[in-house]
Amino acid sequence: MGNSLGKLFTITSFGESHGRCVGVVVDGCPAGLPLADEDIQSEVDKRRPGAGAASTSRSEEDRVEILSGTYNGHTTGAPICMLAWNQDVDSSQYLKNRFLPRPGHADFTAFTKYGGFNDFRGGGRFSGRITASFVMAGAIAKKLLGLKGIEVLAHTVEIGGIKAQPKETDEIRKNIDNNTLRCADPAAAEKMLEAIEKARAEGDSLGGIVEAVALNIPTGLGEPVFDTLEGDLAKAMFAIPAVKGVEFGSGFSAAAKRGSENNDSFTIRNGKIVTQTNNAGGILGGISSGMPIVVRVAVKPTSSIGKDQNTVDMEKMEPATLSIEGRHDACIIPRAVPVVGAMMAATLCDFAIRAGIIPEVIK
Repeated sequence: MGNSLGKLFTITSFGESHGRCVGVVVDGCPAGLPLADEDIQSEVDKRRPGAGAASTSRSEEDRVEILSGTYNGHTTGAPICMLAWNQDVDSSQYLKNRFLPRPGHADFTAFTKYGGFNDFRGGGRFSGRITASFVMAGAIAKKLLGLKGIEVLAHTVEIGGIKAQPKETDEIRKNIDNNTLRCADPAAAEKMLEAIEKARAEGDSLGGIVEAVALNIPTGLGEPVFDTLEGDLAKAMFAIPAVKGVEFGSGFSAAAKRGSENNDSFTIRNGKIVTQTNNAGGILGGISSGMPIVVRVAVKPTSSIGKDQNTVDMEKMEPATLSIEGRHDACIIPRAVPVVGAMMAATLCDFAIRAGIIPEVIK
């Protein structure tokens, strides 16, 4: 398995959905960074299920423990190991349907690749549960980026085809924590919630789109041609279970534009070279341009649904019908928002350290 991301700021994820714990080892964090349990916990809490139709009834406390890499409230330069114990676990339905792969899940591919030895309970290593460890690592990355004035904002922009109206940065900051869907458009959030409630009542689920924006990015991050900034950001995003599409700036809509419409003209503002528009999403030639980095992530509908679905019995090699019971989100978008922000932060932190913008020792 490939469980590590990054070259100088490296995160290595471990654990399974119904195993003892989920966690992460962060290697390459500079020494001297003030770091308290609450710095990590406050970010992880954003990923926990909230109240309402969108959320699962599985309620993990996700109390983070920092096992190594800190002393007297500061990082030491050694690997930082963090974990959260799995406590609210019910594997009964997974044991009952061991050989019935769930449509939309990795049950069949994981069973085949690992010869049936993989921990399949709750999706095991392929569960969204492991993203708690991504958020732990992202919390450290955000603190490091914050030292340089770099900010990462993530928010819901679409659920079930219902689109939020574009909002200014200040509105995004103000509104994303004011509703359970983490949407900066309160009116759209109400419609999204109604759609989720309807889907849940019908035994179904909804997908959507999360947007992440990085502000105050210096020019020059990225290592072309194979370690481009958007390439590594896309890799990080696709490590999030259920992500099926990633775009930057104008993204796929650029294919329908003319060059004169999509090109970002240069100008000088306050003595700094900037672009008048940002269709490139802050990245040119795989290198940050200094403009805000804008990435949007398409998340598929939750694969576990209450409707009967066709599958096969891998043991008997015959068709079967599967009715999925248990505790599942009708829409995972709200919980994906902090994960997308965390993965963006971790990737940007790695490139900032590579560029020498973040030093080896914080003083």
